[in-house]
Amino acid sequence: MKEDRKFLRLCCICRQYKRKDELIKITRDYKTGEAVINTDNSVIGRSIYICRNYECIEKFLKNKKSIRMLKAKTSENINDMLRTVLKN
Repeated sequence: MKEDRKFLRLCCICRQYKRKDELIKITRDYKTGEAVINTDNSVIGRSIYICRNYECIEKFLKNKKSIRMLKAKTSENINDMLRTVLKN
């Protein structure tokens, strides 16, 4: 059976629907315009989701299209945080 899609989110890289706890949420802060990793849903703004697997994170780091989808300022902070997720 299909899971109910209203509880699923779409990975912007591999385009697969997954549960929210299986994804990394990246949000453009509406005040500063900078992209941040939103772990506790405290930042309000436009968001994208990325799978927690190696392939999706590597594609995100190589391709800046996803940051352009957010219409955010690029941040090296996000790249460093995603690399630490890859190591774990």
